[in-house]
Amino acid sequence: MENHPSQEGCVSQEMPGGAERVTGPGWADRALNFVERTGNRLPDPITLFVIFMGMVLLASWLSYTLGAAATHPGTGEEIRAVNLLTGESIQRILVEMPRTFTDFPPLGLVLVVMIGIGVAERTGLIETALKAFVRSVPGWLVTVAIVLGGLLSSLAVDAGYVVLIPLGAVIFHGMGRHPIAGLAAAFAGVSGGFSANLMLTALDPLLVGFTEPAAQLLDPDYRVDVTANWWLMAAMVPVFTVGATLVTERILEPRLGEYTGGVEVEEDEPLTRAEKRGLLAALATVLVTLAIIGWLSIPEGAALRDDDGTLDPLLSSIVALMLFVFFLPGLVYGLVTGKIKSDREVAAMTSETMSSMGAYIVLAFVAAHFIAFFNWSNLGLIVAISGAGGLEAVGFTGIPLVVSFIFVSAFINLFIGSASAKWAIMAPVFVPMLMFLGYSPELTQAAYRIGDSFTNILTPLLPYYPLVIIFAQKYEKDIGLGTLISAMLPYSVVFALTAIPMLVLWMLLGIPLGPGAPMEYTLP
Repeated sequence: MENHPSQEGCVSQEMPGGAERVTGPGWADRALNFVERTGNRLPDPITLFVIFMGMVLLASWLSYTLGAAATHPGTGEEIRAVNLLTGESIQRILVEMPRTFTDFPPLGLVLVVMIGIGVAERTGLIETALKAFVRSVPGWLVTVAIVLGGLLSSLAVDAGYVVLIPLGAVIFHGMGRHPIAGLAAAFAGVSGGFSANLMLTALDPLLVGFTEPAAQLLDPDYRVDVTANWWLMAAMVPVFTVGATLVTERILEPRLGEYTGGVEVEEDEPLTRAEKRGLLAALATVLVTLAIIGWLSIPEGAALRDDDGTLDPLLSSIVALMLFVFFLPGLVYGLVTGKIKSDREVAAMTSETMSSMGAYIVLAFVAAHFIAFFNWSNLGLIVAISGAGGLEAVGFTGIPLVVSFIFVSAFINLFIGSASAKWAIMAPVFVPMLMFLGYSPELTQAAYRIGDSFTNILTPLLPYYPLVIIFAQKYEKDIGLGTLISAMLPYSVVFALTAIPMLVLWMLLGIPLGPGAPMEYTLP
């Protein structure tokens, strides 16, 4: 019989006559059960934003009635609350509704990137590349390969969860190692290290699309590049890889012991000849594509340089270039392997990708209006100015403030799994607040990304958690929520204890978070 989450952590004590008394769960299990119950009571993120929109409308009326205002510390201008329930404001909401939606920055950025990723994913390129990478390394590097493959799989999230996590269990089982350890290592890379990657992913333009409008509440001309956190996120990849490998081999495997579940070793099917040819052709296409991008940006007077010789046009073109970096190799792979036989199949793949983005498009609609209402009402600026002044008055600034913000993000992540939903709510408040205190929007976004990742593997509200449990129950039929979370807790702790000091080191040394991404902000 499978354990129910609420029974996890219960302790059986033998009583006279052979009966057993089950004591209550420990504090850790009670806390996890609280997270699960509370999170399950939350409405869908779309409904949540509709509720927040109504709250902003009412708060704008109440704040205006009470005369809420704040003095801009840079310009000395008095910022007063605007009532959004007047006839003029209601007219503005309705007249500008289509433009509010279509001008929402994350909408176009994400959809453009997903066209390329969708083709690469649906032809099987990403799945095959992950399998080939993990299987091609020597035995002593298997754990490293599985964790690293998980980290890189955030290029296409579904492929990591659906392919790499069960593959990690299969590979460990085939080597005579405990399959749950392989599953946990892959899960840690795919989910716990979600933000870290050597390449830019769809998450980068998605978050920037919320960060930039939030920064423009304070500084209308501020621009945030898609590469804002690239260098920090790339630097975390080797650190996370080493940390998760050590947890797997030094903590989890000794704790699990020898596997005696009795599940027969699965035959690990090798890549087909067509898949190998497709991978080589895709790799060659990637190299040619990168060479063309280099030709368009490196020489003096190149198309992706401006008149001053800087690479600003290149950085502004990253989203469009990501489309080609994914689309062209995916197309070539599909043609070589026979997954694509006509242009109609390519069109169908891109259409299916856009269809799968339906929920995101609706979420973008309500999030766009929530942010617009927050902006038009001036509540974001008033809260940011007042909050920054309060923090500065009590001396709570600097590294302790940034670290505290990371833990706030991590805690909220236990209840709201969607990275975009959380950031859409938090960015309009925290980005300008920290700008008032001298911290750049890029730094605030980086801190959010760290907090948003390392608790993914601990929350029962992660949409893929039931799937991971099903994968685990193939080898351990009685495994439940508490068992899986207890296995993942060391990974979460290690990721937090490495990522947070890395960001602190970046701050102390003043290292740019990405190309042209400052650490500090000065009021104009």
